[in-house]
Amino acid sequence: MNHRHLLSAGLTVLLGATAALTAGCGDRSGDATGSGGGKPLIGVDYPRSDTDFWNSYIKYVPQSADELGVELKTTNSQNDIANLISNAQTFMSQGVKGVVMAPQDTAAIAPTLSQLESRKIPVVTIDTRPDSGTVFMVVRADNRAYGTKACQFLGTKLGGRGKVVMLQGGLDSINGRDRTEAFNECMGKEFPGIKVFGEATDWKADVAASKLQTRFASDPDIKGVYMQSSFALSGTLQILKQRGLQVPPTDPKHVFVVSNDGIPEELKNIGGGLIDATVSQPADLYARYGLEYAKAAIEGKTFQPGPTEHGSTIIQVREGLLEDQLPAPLVTLDGAPIGGQPTVKFDDPSLWGRNA
Repeated sequence: MNHRHLLSAGLTVLLGATAALTAGCGDRSGDATGSGGGKPLIGVDYPRSDTDFWNSYIKYVPQSADELGVELKTTNSQNDIANLISNAQTFMSQGVKGVVMAPQDTAAIAPTLSQLESRKIPVVTIDTRPDSGTVFMVVRADNRAYGTKACQFLGTKLGGRGKVVMLQGGLDSINGRDRTEAFNECMGKEFPGIKVFGEATDWKADVAASKLQTRFASDPDIKGVYMQSSFALSGTLQILKQRGLQVPPTDPKHVFVVSNDGIPEELKNIGGGLIDATVSQPADLYARYGLEYAKAAIEGKTFQPGPTEHGSTIIQVREGLLEDQLPAPLVTLDGAPIGGQPTVKFDDPSLWGRNA
């Protein structure tokens, strides 16, 4: 399946008369532009700039803004909820008409969402979903599917037996919880012969490397590693190399590694045999549809649950909260199905990481 083709449907189609769209009743925010050039003014907070995935997202945002005809105000909260709260105050003082953010602490952002709602400034969250509070739309992939796909890959490759390490993200994030819970549930149900060591890392590379090193010291027979994000990539590869475990999958010493993100380095490493799989999280489409939904909110449009024209599905997470779940394929060396589920070959040109 050509995911890029499915996900690049035109804006007119998306915002037209589809099953996922119902025309709203006018603009909800007074002056719908907030800028001198007649373009809607949208504030975008970049959650961090210390990973290849988020740096790619940062690159795609202004490109998408140009395509959509919106004006930007941008900030970077650097993985700090206090910074994000402060940045939201800055956006309000600058007169933005909509906000796109990716709160990494999905519980602590609730009061800020309430404040933005009281100011009639719609919010779109990308990548993460707030634990409570109102947002116009959540744009993310199905993070539970990330954990399940990683489980099925490792469980199949290990033949249902052995030990694996899961390098968790931050459990204060819905993403870390979703990936962890789904991975554990899948392992318990489908591969009960595999022992899982969960290591909380708070999305920090140095913590992930230290905990993986410690785990290998106590359990040198580990045969699988699930990295919940590419933040752990460099440290994991270094540890495997130090321990003489960077060997082909046909070698009994091989440790199977599956990651999340789909950054160019991961795809290169799959091709080079250094890791075995990743789930491609669509950085380019997060940028595009985050801004597109923010613009739609400013224009007074509303959405309904159901399939979209860009190859995704809008679901209702809870009362008043919709989430557009973008496809995120499992990427492998050969693109062969795993556990009966399709995968995409690492050099498939539809992958955003091949074009970043």
